[in-house]
Amino acid sequence: MIKVGIAGASGYTGVELVKLISNHPKARLETITSSSYKGKPLTDIFPSMRGFESLICEDLDAQALSTRVDLMFLALPHKVSMSYAAPLIEQGIRVIDLSADFRFNNPDTYEKAYQTHTNTDLLAESVYGLSEIYRDQIKSARIVGNPGCYPTTILLALLPLIREKLIEPTGIISDSKSGVSGAGRSLSLAAHYCEANESFTPYKIGNHRHTPEIEEILSIHSGKEIKITFVPHLVPVTRGMVSTIYGQAAKSVCLKDIRQAYRKWYKGEPFVRLLPDKSFPAMSHVRGTNCCDIGCHFDADTGRIILVSAIDNLLKGAAGQAVQNMNIMFGLVDEIGLNYVQTPL
Repeated sequence: MIKVGIAGASGYTGVELVKLISNHPKARLETITSSSYKGKPLTDIFPSMRGFESLICEDLDAQALSTRVDLMFLALPHKVSMSYAAPLIEQGIRVIDLSADFRFNNPDTYEKAYQTHTNTDLLAESVYGLSEIYRDQIKSARIVGNPGCYPTTILLALLPLIREKLIEPTGIISDSKSGVSGAGRSLSLAAHYCEANESFTPYKIGNHRHTPEIEEILSIHSGKEIKITFVPHLVPVTRGMVSTIYGQAAKSVCLKDIRQAYRKWYKGEPFVRLLPDKSFPAMSHVRGTNCCDIGCHFDADTGRIILVSAIDNLLKGAAGQAVQNMNIMFGLVDEIGLNYVQTPL
């Protein structure tokens, strides 16, 4: 039985982790932490958990946790996780960080988007937690940097075509939409009901922090620097994310070649679903699951490849993928604790 702790359990991602671990047949939730709600039961924060989970929020003390947990999920804000990760690892506790602090290979790239990194040695050791792509490295990792939600939709759709050299590495555009929960549980004007309801808004055009994360991974797999145009939008739904990606075919290809690349790269992967020809993803079809649905189209007249990828931003885009990575790290099959089907309504 994997003994688990969750730091930052009072956020949307944190409570999703609580629900997943509480129902996981091979893991046991030993502790939850929250600096804002220290001493309070989780049920005071999320009344829906009454009767299911009775843990009380604690301080995050690595030494005190050394005999209590095998793995700690850090569902903490960017810039906060890096100060907690090293003490946990020094106590022999493996870490899955859901912030951006350990997603980057290049500390300069991180620092341009966030702040000065205070633990570059650990950053160099961390493994990027895109489960289907970095499985072998994740198995033995002491620390995993769980990907962002937008990068998950974009990278899972693009990487097979980048690796098979089916799409030009220049001129790629991703037009992406997210539900309001992607903004987190903290109050903000943009996520206010009166601002978001019955509206559709692009934001952070040209300066979204997920852009360098996406570009770094694409560049590694391409072998050359890739820059993309990424435009995120806020849509008036609670959870869900869809990315529509446009790129130019790199050579004479047909739709069969594109579909074959996905079959090659995701053969046996339970959570990437390549949709039938002429079918495309919908938020409602992935909501509440750890699945990434991918649909593809090739326009022979223009040579343009159009990819559509959908996830639940709180699950495959955060907590679900983190649990999938935990399963990989501890030698379990990916589906354990995640193998349920969302109803269509």
